[in-house]
Amino acid sequence: MNRIPSWLKNKYILTSILFGVYFLFLDDWDVFTLTRQKQKLKQIESQDKRMDSSLKQTKKTLDRLKNMDELEAYARSEKFFKRDDEEIFVVTHE
Repeated sequence: MNRIPSWLKNKYILTSILFGVYFLFLDDWDVFTLTRQKQKLKQIESQDKRMDSSLKQTKKTLDRLKNMDELEAYARSEKFFKRDDEEIFVVTHE
C-alpha cells in the first residue's frame, strides 16, 4: 500500500523539484530559449566579423579612389563605365 517513497512526501524536496522543473522547461527564459539566444549571438558575431572585413575593404577602395587615374580604372573595370567612343562587352562564365 505504501508505494510513495518517503523522500517524495517531504514538502521541501517536492517543492524544490517542482521549482526546478518550472525554471528548466516552463519559464520565459528556459533552457531552450537560452540555447537559441546563444546561437543567435554567435551568428550575429560572425556577421559582425564579416561586415567588419567588408568595411575595411571598402575603406581601402575608397582611399585608392582618391587618385583620379585609379578612379577611372575602377569605374571602367568594376562598374563598366565607358568613354563616349567605345563599346564594352562583358563576358561571363556560366
